[in-house]
Amino acid sequence: MHQPEYRDMQSGEFILPWTYLHLIKDYVDMAAHLEAATDARAVVNFAPVLLEQIEDYSNQVNAYLHDGGAIKDALLGALVEPSVPVDADIRLKLLADCQKANRERQINRYPAFRQLIEMADWLQAHADAVNYVNEQFIIDTLVWYHLVWMGESVKLSDARVIRLIEKGRHFSFHDRQELMQVIGDLLSKAIYRYKSLARKGRIELSVSPYAHPIMPLMLDIRSACEAMPAVSLPMLDNYPGGEQRVAWHLQKGIATFRRFFGFEPQGCWPSEGGLSEKTLWMMSNFGFKWTASGGNVLHNSLVKCADTAQNIHQAFKLPDVDIACFFRDDGLSDLIGFEYSKWHADDAVADLIRHLENIADLAGPGDIVSIILDGENAWEYFPDNGYHFLNNLYKCLSEHPRLKLTTFSEYLDRTGAIRVLPKLVAGSWVYGTFSTWIGDADKNCGWDMLGDVKVAFDKAVAEGRLSERQLAAAEKQLAVCEGSDWFWWFGDYNPGDAVSEFEKQYRLNLTNLYRLLGEEPPAYLALTFTQGFGSPAMGGAMRRGNEI
Repeated sequence: MHQPEYRDMQSGEFILPWTYLHLIKDYVDMAAHLEAATDARAVVNFAPVLLEQIEDYSNQVNAYLHDGGAIKDALLGALVEPSVPVDADIRLKLLADCQKANRERQINRYPAFRQLIEMADWLQAHADAVNYVNEQFIIDTLVWYHLVWMGESVKLSDARVIRLIEKGRHFSFHDRQELMQVIGDLLSKAIYRYKSLARKGRIELSVSPYAHPIMPLMLDIRSACEAMPAVSLPMLDNYPGGEQRVAWHLQKGIATFRRFFGFEPQGCWPSEGGLSEKTLWMMSNFGFKWTASGGNVLHNSLVKCADTAQNIHQAFKLPDVDIACFFRDDGLSDLIGFEYSKWHADDAVADLIRHLENIADLAGPGDIVSIILDGENAWEYFPDNGYHFLNNLYKCLSEHPRLKLTTFSEYLDRTGAIRVLPKLVAGSWVYGTFSTWIGDADKNCGWDMLGDVKVAFDKAVAEGRLSERQLAAAEKQLAVCEGSDWFWWFGDYNPGDAVSEFEKQYRLNLTNLYRLLGEEPPAYLALTFTQGFGSPAMGGAMRRGNEI
């Protein structure tokens, strides 16, 4: 479960709504599937900045419902504004935001909402006409947008949501208040549900470094060359003080996890599965028992070692580092992420189990298959948010006579079987390289901008210009700038809207840090430096383990 830091850290405003939307749809549904399948086991990873944003949303909605406190998210706040803004640009922005849903699976599923969106499509092409649209049209569009983003488990069980879907139109202020109460309930209980599952031994909870940075590139920017010898690197020779920053993210991540869940995690999903030998060494020093990455990282490492062994379904470790590493079965994971959404749920589950049975036929004692993917991005492409697929999958696997669901820590405690890997080639779960975050001209520009502000940060610290409070704020703002997601979206092969949104927020993050340091931001931060024109699979929010 991962979302980057969407807040403007200076104003507290959420710039993008994806944290709360994915919570009410995906995080609550996944909890429901795991609660229903009592014999299921899974590892659920939370990025610390996601946990903090969930908490912030929950506090804001709770304050609004009890004493009218402010909602610092424009889209969520608009849901319960007593009246619709008269400004045409604001109205068009709200309608554009409400079009950001899967057309086939979310919008077209509900004829009433589809009709509203078809009208909104027309208005985007005839902007002047928005002044002739009445409030009810925009209100109904806002309500429906939040209804289609509700998890399937909520749509099937919450009487309030069922009533609103059945009503379909002419939603009142009371209806909107009721929908906000539903959202508040989901926000307030989500983290507890996972905590409860972990306490019962049904899941293992793990963590990522605090703001989801690419640790190997922070430790050594040239680690990108290990899997891509010809890669074009930024002008930045190395990220200043990278080792200290990685240690900060790991320490802060563990502390944040402990605050929410009450114990220290045994496992760490490194941001984007990004590993290098030095990264493994640092995670081991922080006490982590296991980590994981993509199957191509293992493949590249075995090739480097001239190891012809084909069995990836094992735990591995470097000779002198005391941390186990599991590697994703990219083929099986990508079937779920990219293919099974087009299949009937029963056929998809049967196919996945057939693959697992074939692996089991050739398996040795202690073999383990790691299926790893995002907890949010795949499901909007499935019918009914993947409800039937996931229900059937957990049920069939839980009852299977030969296949046993487990967690990484349970596996290590039970078998202890770890194979030595002489050498690790640095890479990520996307293609086994870092090409998604570095090497493209625009991505490299982003790294050079980050290097500039880190130099300014280090100078301000060395000169003692920051109070203890200012230093804490600047460190957190720097961490947000170091997150992986900004670099993910830079590059013209990505969709234009997504590139624009993330590029603007990245420049805002850097600008805020300069101002916290008491410095005037460089003039280049006022200028767009990357644009998108592409149409990648699944909107670009997911990438396959293998490049095709």
